[in-house]
Amino acid sequence: MEDMNRKDDIIVGRNPVSEALRGGREIDRILVSKGEKNGAVVGILAKAKKKNIPIKEVDPRKLDYTSGHANHQGIIAFAAVKEYASVDDIFELAESRGEKPFIVVLDEIEDPHNLGAIIRTAECTGVHGIIIPKRRSVGLSFAVSKASAGAVEYVPVARVTNISNTIEELKKRGVWVYGADMNGENYTDCDFSGATALVIGNEGKGISRLVREKCDAIVSLPMKGKIKSLNASVAAGVLMYAVAAKKD
Repeated sequence: MEDMNRKDDIIVGRNPVSEALRGGREIDRILVSKGEKNGAVVGILAKAKKKNIPIKEVDPRKLDYTSGHANHQGIIAFAAVKEYASVDDIFELAESRGEKPFIVVLDEIEDPHNLGAIIRTAECTGVHGIIIPKRRSVGLSFAVSKASAGAVEYVPVARVTNISNTIEELKKRGVWVYGADMNGENYTDCDFSGATALVIGNEGKGISRLVREKCDAIVSLPMKGKIKSLNASVAAGVLMYAVAAKKD
C-alpha cells in the first residue's frame, strides 16, 4: 500500500515524469492507466523501458487515489529517495574498511517495512551493502526510508536486473553465498567468517528455485513452535547478527 502521508517521492503528470527521466532522476517504477494511448505517454514509456524501469498498468482510480486526485494525465512515477549504488560500490566499501565483504541479497522482498527494517539492521551489523532486483521488489521509497530510521543514508543498496546472475558474480569474486530457507543446515553450525552473502527470499514464496540452486549452502533457523516460518526482516536480522558475531 502506498504511503499517502508523503508525496515527495511521487511524480505526477506527463511533463513532470518526462522531465524526471530526461534529467536522470532515479525512478523506481511507473504506473500508467490501462489502455492509455496518448502519444506523449507512449513516448515516456519507451524512454522508461530503455532505462529498464518497471512499468505497471493500473485502473485509473488507482492513479487518482495514489496521486491524491491530482491531474495525473494517466501517468505517475515513484522516485527513489536515494541514488542506488553498484555492486562494485559495495566491494569498494568493504575494501576501504579493511573487511571481508558482508552482503545481503533480497530475492523479491515486496513489503517496504520489511526492506526498511532489513536496511536498519544491516547498518547496525556492519553489512557493506544490500542487493535487490529491479522487478517484483520494493525500491527505495519514502516508506522504506522511514522504516529504516535513517539507515538508508548509510547502507549502499544496489539494484540489479538478475539476482541469479549477480550471485554468480559474487561467487566469482570470492563470496560464499548462503540462502535462508527451510530444510537447510542449522545457522549456528555455519562458518560465516569469510566473505559472506546472505540471500533472503520473498515474504510468501521464499527464495526462488533458481536462486536456491545458485547458493553455496542453505541455512535454516530452528523452529520450536507451531508456526514454521519467521517474518523476512526478523529472519534476516537473526542471520545478520550471526554473521557479524563470526566476523568480530
